[in-house]
Amino acid sequence: MGRRLHFPEIYKRRRCDNERKPGLQFGHFLWFPLLDENSVYSRSPLETLLRLHFCLKDVAKCLLREREPGCLAIFWVPNSNPGRKDADGHHHPFCKGTIMTDLDMQTLCTESYGSQFARRYQALPNGKLNSKTDASKDWHLNSFHRIFKSIFLPQGYPESVSTDYLAYQFWDTIQAFASSITGTLATQAVLKGVGVGDETSTVAAAAVTWILKDGTGMLGRIAFAWSKGSKLDCDAKQWRLFADVLNDVAIFMEIMAPAFPACFTLIVCTSGFFKCIVGVAGGATRAALTMHQARRDNMADVSAKDGSQETLVNLAGLLFSLFLIPLVVDNLPLTYAFYALFTILHLYANYQAVRAVCMETLNRARLHLVLQHYLKREEVLGPAVINPQEPLLLGFRQQLKITLGTPLHTVTSSVADFQKALEGNASNYLIFFNRPAGVISILLHRQADSVDVIKAYTHALLLEALLCEDVENCALERGSLLNLQHQLCKESGKEDPRINSEMHQFLDRIFPKFLAGLTSAGWVTSRNLLGPEEWRIEWLSAEKKML
Repeated sequence: MGRRLHFPEIYKRRRCDNERKPGLQFGHFLWFPLLDENSVYSRSPLETLLRLHFCLKDVAKCLLREREPGCLAIFWVPNSNPGRKDADGHHHPFCKGTIMTDLDMQTLCTESYGSQFARRYQALPNGKLNSKTDASKDWHLNSFHRIFKSIFLPQGYPESVSTDYLAYQFWDTIQAFASSITGTLATQAVLKGVGVGDETSTVAAAAVTWILKDGTGMLGRIAFAWSKGSKLDCDAKQWRLFADVLNDVAIFMEIMAPAFPACFTLIVCTSGFFKCIVGVAGGATRAALTMHQARRDNMADVSAKDGSQETLVNLAGLLFSLFLIPLVVDNLPLTYAFYALFTILHLYANYQAVRAVCMETLNRARLHLVLQHYLKREEVLGPAVINPQEPLLLGFRQQLKITLGTPLHTVTSSVADFQKALEGNASNYLIFFNRPAGVISILLHRQADSVDVIKAYTHALLLEALLCEDVENCALERGSLLNLQHQLCKESGKEDPRINSEMHQFLDRIFPKFLAGLTSAGWVTSRNLLGPEEWRIEWLSAEKKML
């Protein structure tokens, strides 16, 4: 088991000059002072050393190793001979301690705090529980890091958020800082324009200008939410980038406004209008992204921590502005230079932020990219591959206009057209194509669910591909695609009456495999972001008509 040492001997050896420091190894027996009968100091042996006034860093370091797996554990027993003398003839009220490893103790259970904290509970010889922390993940040794995470990151991070959370928040923080600086420059310019520091200006004139600016913005907020509110979820990344570009335009208008005194009120009112649009688009898309990031129904926590991060960044921006404003006062070239610098940084950070988002729900652009590759390679690409290819500018390239959830009266007034749409159709949607207008209209059944909507839009995209693209290079049922394309394009405008039924049969063959591929690739099909309207229709099936 090794030779015996007691602390006075170690202490004397420690004080010897130029002598190698003694160390403790597994299996040694030590003599410790008896402080309390049946005490267990395996949790804090360093406290014992401090009470004894020993300055043995080597011993302390060795004893602290008992906090690691496979480490020392020291247990105390009463001293049966308190008057025992040591080798030098000195009396020391020592008790004998046994050093044993974790292998000698039974582990009853383990617990963890997310992936950042681990603890094991073991049974001691005296029947008590002994808890041991994994020192490599001990949060007490990294208190600053732990406190920072608890303040600014959602509980349970990183398991409680999406994998793209950190990348998005990093770039979002940079863009928020840049936007804070350019916003300060704009505020300084607007205050100067309304007459702050000008003795000839009146308070009433400044107040009227500010009221007009805010009132115009409020009207813009209502109008934009009414016209585009339902579309913000579907293309959250695109609208997020649009909002930030529009915000930079509004800030530029405010910075330039003092240079045009005659049009100052008009310029700042237009800027206020743009900024309120930015507020609606930015806030709504931030909510959509928060829903994507929250993986444990913790949207409130993710949103609250995002607010804390933004507040900290804005505070840093204000502190930086304290040094910046004295430099740019009455110096327009420097103001424009700082605006250009931070605007470029703002736009670049925004682009990187939205590009970092990897959404698993299908919108129109992502479904178009997935289907296009599936037709060519018979392979369904996952979100990690498709998201970087998604266009970030609004109004991505579409040859035909596709409308989901269209009312019947806007599509046709002919019974023959309605009956033709029902031919060979066992799905929960009807599809109409207006060739002269270039519009594909989809009518959804009252019982249509998310998968039905995805299938209907896939049908429309397939029709678009047959009409506008070359299917020669397609690997998926190339012969069937070429035959369908030939029937659709022949005799300029006159369609074969069987084409609608054949299209449904073709889609019924390929869609089950396509849907299974979407699921296995990591796409969510229980919900979608295809943005259908609320109109629903219910029709009698062929079987019910026969009855």
